[in-house]
Amino acid sequence: MLLQRRMIIGTLILILAALVSACAQATPEPQATAPEPTAGPVELIDGLGREITLPQPAQRVVSLAPSNTEILFFIGAGGQVVGRDAFSDYPAEAASIPDVGGGFGEYDVEKIVSLKPDLLLASQLMPAEQVKALEDLGLKVYYLSNPTDLEGMFENLRLVAKLTGRTAGLEEKIQGLEARIQAVQEKLVDLPERVSVFYELDATDPNAPWTAGKGTFVSNLIAMAGGDNLGDQLEGEWVQLSIEKLVEQDPDIILLGDAVWGGITVESVAARSGWGELRAVKESRVYPFDDNLASRPGPRMVDGLETLAKLLYPERFEE
Repeated sequence: MLLQRRMIIGTLILILAALVSACAQATPEPQATAPEPTAGPVELIDGLGREITLPQPAQRVVSLAPSNTEILFFIGAGGQVVGRDAFSDYPAEAASIPDVGGGFGEYDVEKIVSLKPDLLLASQLMPAEQVKALEDLGLKVYYLSNPTDLEGMFENLRLVAKLTGRTAGLEEKIQGLEARIQAVQEKLVDLPERVSVFYELDATDPNAPWTAGKGTFVSNLIAMAGGDNLGDQLEGEWVQLSIEKLVEQDPDIILLGDAVWGGITVESVAARSGWGELRAVKESRVYPFDDNLASRPGPRMVDGLETLAKLLYPERFEE
């Protein structure tokens, strides 16, 4: 099931409406109106090291990843999106945009061509050979690399804004996100002790659940929220942890990243064999979490940071 939603385990991860209350400063839905896009040629190097040249900023964009779709709407280019991958479900307006597929990497190429795009915005979910196959059809493809931190995510916002001519006002939006990050960090100064966290990606086998390892955005956000990710002790980005090792590590908090796509509940976790021994289960510190806020490298990652910090240290955010 995890493979169906993320097209990974091993290399890639795609995919609550948060069951915890969203913070009042959550990333806003894009405005209905936006400044007119800028004009002029665009020349950029993409994530594959290729020079991509556009005579004018793209006005007909097909987004081939959910994170790309969220970025396009955030920067004010939602009206320029003429096609989107099957998993792009945010913001709500994306549902009305033609679906070009993307499950297991299978895109409807004929449909993409029929949309007459002047740019396909790809991500690391797409193999380089697939990028070439699309370009061989005469399509312009920009490969947007996945960032490893929030600063890298901001740079992706800038790149997409240049590609679509939506640079006006972008720095103010980024500054707003940075201010929210700073507000979280200020709440977490002088922590007496960092809580240990197990982030569950998939527990189809409850004796060997999958988790996020060191270097992933999930792990980085947990660290920024004041937590120590148990997955950092393992080798690899997406790894399995035995129930024996989990009991041995005995995390303070368990976060259910599979709550939305997998329907996993706090009650079902407590009912698993051996899991009742865990401190987080005994102390009712098992929380559902919207994995999209941590696995899609877009502006809602700031929402993810805020939500994580409130779950890990609620007493610091009582106001």
